[in-house]
Amino acid sequence: MSENRELQTRSEQTPQAAESARQAPVMVLRPGVDIVERPEGIDLWADLPGVDREHLDIEVANDSLTISGDIVLDAPEDLKPLHADVRTTRYERRFSLGKELQSDRIEAHLKDGVLHLFIPKAEEVRPRKIEVQAA
Repeated sequence: MSENRELQTRSEQTPQAAESARQAPVMVLRPGVDIVERPEGIDLWADLPGVDREHLDIEVANDSLTISGDIVLDAPEDLKPLHADVRTTRYERRFSLGKELQSDRIEAHLKDGVLHLFIPKAEEVRPRKIEVQAA
């Protein structure tokens, strides 16, 4: 019974309420991210389900890394949902990059909705093994 009442309330919205909802600020989803540091660099995995390569942006500017992507849903145009848990279809996340990282050599791979970035460290900050000479 309450479900029917909720559906009626939504369908009875005034045109002014619908217009103000359309003018609301664009909201974005913050994707889940795993970050692992290795001696060679940083591995970053971001969960971006529904984002394909053509709708994914990775930008580096002023020591800041930005990942953004639009979710592409294949649904008939005349289909109108009765309920949506998530109303936004855009992911975005920013990270600060340290000077020891080589942002011009970032490698990116997208597979099954998971973005993997490898950000290499500069040679001078990587651990190195020192050989001991016999005296």
